[in-house]
Amino acid sequence: MPMYQPSGRRRDGGVMYDVGGDGGHVLDLETAVKDGILGGGGGVVCGTGVTEKLDLKKMIEELESIDVPSVFICPISLEPMQDPVTICTGQTYERSNIVKWFSMGHFTCPTTMQELWDDSITPNKTLYQLIYSWFSQKYLVMKKRSEDVQGRALEVLETLKKVKGQARIQALKELRQVVSVHASAKKTVADNGGIGLISSLLGPFTSHAVGSEVIGILVCLSLDSESKSNLLQPAKISLMVDMLNEGSIETKINCTKLIEILMEGKDFESEIVSSLSLLVGLLRLVKDKRHPNGILAGLTLLKTICLHELVRNSVVSIGAVPQLVELLPNLNPECLELALYILEVLSTLQEGRLALKVCPNTIPNVVKLLMRVSESCTQLALAILSAVCNLAPEECASLAVEAGLAAKLLLVIQSGCNPVLKQRAAELLKLCSLNYTATIFISKCKLTRTIQ
Repeated sequence: MPMYQPSGRRRDGGVMYDVGGDGGHVLDLETAVKDGILGGGGGVVCGTGVTEKLDLKKMIEELESIDVPSVFICPISLEPMQDPVTICTGQTYERSNIVKWFSMGHFTCPTTMQELWDDSITPNKTLYQLIYSWFSQKYLVMKKRSEDVQGRALEVLETLKKVKGQARIQALKELRQVVSVHASAKKTVADNGGIGLISSLLGPFTSHAVGSEVIGILVCLSLDSESKSNLLQPAKISLMVDMLNEGSIETKINCTKLIEILMEGKDFESEIVSSLSLLVGLLRLVKDKRHPNGILAGLTLLKTICLHELVRNSVVSIGAVPQLVELLPNLNPECLELALYILEVLSTLQEGRLALKVCPNTIPNVVKLLMRVSESCTQLALAILSAVCNLAPEECASLAVEAGLAAKLLLVIQSGCNPVLKQRAAELLKLCSLNYTATIFISKCKLTRTIQ
């Protein structure tokens, strides 16, 4: 909805309105009704020519995303008016809003701040008629378009039952385009057995051309538990993994998103995602810096996979730790938090801690992230550094101090972070100090003025 822009001007006792909201077209209400510029004349007008009484409140709610003429917006709530009333200054407001304004003890016009000489309010029937007419027209157009889309979705579903080869691919492309844009089409597909029909097209002999379109449709739909169980069949998962490794970047992202959705099902078992081919495909996707959406989708699924303890060793075994460490400096905050979470989970394994220790960039890359992005990232980074330094205190603690860890830990302790985080920082700082004399350690902190 647009911000309110006062547009009223007096002309022969009437109010003039800027319809476009940009100062381009000004007219008074009588002209608007007569010429139909705001939806009168030939439109659906309240009380005349309407076969079905439409509810204005419902129409406003369903058309929330469209731009509304500023003349229809209440200056108080900045929402379309459902019961416009005019006060003595000539300004119009939603009834409930201006009544509340008066009840709060104000005796001024909210827009002009003029003192009122009369507290009466008058229903603005002409403006109401215009508002109702404008929303009615928009609503009926939307309903007609929705009905057309639903009908087309049903036609394509029927077509898919009969065709094969290139004709099937074309039908799937059309259905995918429809469901990706129209919520009504998604509901139509779900209500008419479309999810089962589309899912049945996935199998061991499905071509990647068909599979990519099917998966592109499924990620747009709300899948129930039965649909998820059906898609968790080994042959279907195997096809998704193949396309994750060999498909286009769009197909890879959609496969990743669909597997993420399926992991939410109650019938999910960790063995399904323990496939090394799946994990390798995810790492390839995450490492492709050309496609940020792919990095986000890949890290999101990898995080979910790492929640299953039985799979964590497999993630470490394919070299995920050093690859994620190398990515850290170039990730955006959302992806960075996901990557740190994965590394922190893997650091709970002995193999994960060893992988972090032998990676030369673990300590410098993680130290740089302390107190730079968010408290959550700082907490994850501290946990990773603690795991590494406790594994080999003499070697790793010294490297960490040289990378500036001590100074960062003092910042954490002096900050407004939560007490648990401060305690962890203090413990790590104590560990780092064991290999130094007090004087040398203070010099390493690079914060001598603060300490003094």
